[in-house]
Amino acid sequence: MAAPLDAALLARIQRRTVATLAGGQILGGIGFGATVSLGALLAADIAGVEELSGLAVAASTLGSALLAIPLARAAQQRGRRLALTVGMALALVGVIVVIAAAGLRSFPLLLVGFALTGVGQTVNLQSRFAATDLAADATRGRDLSLVVWATTIGSVSGPNLLGAGEWIGERIGMPPLTGPFLFSLAAQVLVIALYLVALRPDPLLLARERDASSAGALADRPDRPRAARFAIFAVAGSHGVMASVMSMTPVHLGHHGASLQVVGLTISLHVAGMYALSPVFGILADRVGRVPTVLGGQALLVAALLVASFGQDDTVLVTVGLVLLGLGWSASTVAGSALLAESTAPPLRTRRQGRSDLAMSLAGSLGAVAAGAILGQIGYGGLALVALAVVAAIVLLSPAGRLR
Repeated sequence: MAAPLDAALLARIQRRTVATLAGGQILGGIGFGATVSLGALLAADIAGVEELSGLAVAASTLGSALLAIPLARAAQQRGRRLALTVGMALALVGVIVVIAAAGLRSFPLLLVGFALTGVGQTVNLQSRFAATDLAADATRGRDLSLVVWATTIGSVSGPNLLGAGEWIGERIGMPPLTGPFLFSLAAQVLVIALYLVALRPDPLLLARERDASSAGALADRPDRPRAARFAIFAVAGSHGVMASVMSMTPVHLGHHGASLQVVGLTISLHVAGMYALSPVFGILADRVGRVPTVLGGQALLVAALLVASFGQDDTVLVTVGLVLLGLGWSASTVAGSALLAESTAPPLRTRRQGRSDLAMSLAGSLGAVAAGAILGQIGYGGLALVALAVVAAIVLLSPAGRLR
């Protein structure tokens, strides 16, 4: 058996890994913010049918789903560095395709572009698991949440760059609503360079080396498939609720005469709710427990949906609901992801993480598609109330009495 790796060295590498992943999240969040803010509006403009507006976010989340398993396999075989870099390169191609589709007024090509940009979200999701590869048990939730938190900077600034991006786009003759994607292009080029240069040594490959040198200690860690299944369901369900309501908010606000700047501000505050307090939820998950923190997230989602439904005619109340929606998503995602990582034996970890990302993306895609139809039938308030059913399912299936 190989000699154990130095604990102090591993701790330093883990800190550097978390910092690198956080930097990638900051840059990647800029592209995510632009897609969330403009996807539905651009799709409705090109398709000419409002009911199809949800297909933009649906295509993005579907693209994320389709690449979740392949990127997880790439990480399993070659490490996180290769998987994250390839994923972000595909997202870069996607942004270029979106801009071209807007210029050609091609709705099918637009969906292809958004599907490719969705791979960037797969990278963001995999990054949070990469933060747990070398993490200690007592700080796994915290390390994961720090990487999630870093997305705040890019995702909040992204929507607020809409006005400046559109101004620049008009000056250089870009199609309407595509100027902000210039910032996405620049950010994704930078994050590719960051991962190639700074994500060394690869955290997953080093974790395997560490595990091989301490196989006896790892043998005492049983695999807990029931806990893993609940973690996957809670994360995917919470994401589906968030994506369905969030994706229709720009369209709903547009019905009430909100400007592009107001839409951008609302989405940026929502994204701030998704990421800004994630370290708090990470610490809670470490100290109070993973499942109680997931259930706290469900309580926040209930509050969000009720506020959004009964306050649908008030832009301020819709914004408050979106912030609460982001907070509920954050608590559930951080705690659920930590639960999945610690309840899965190391040889199965990347496989289950890929399945979790797949389920999460599919839930978001289906939620966005259904949201467009529901919005057209029973309105924004009805959409929020329908989403309560998913929250109820997560609570009812929670093993809170058996797991900590």
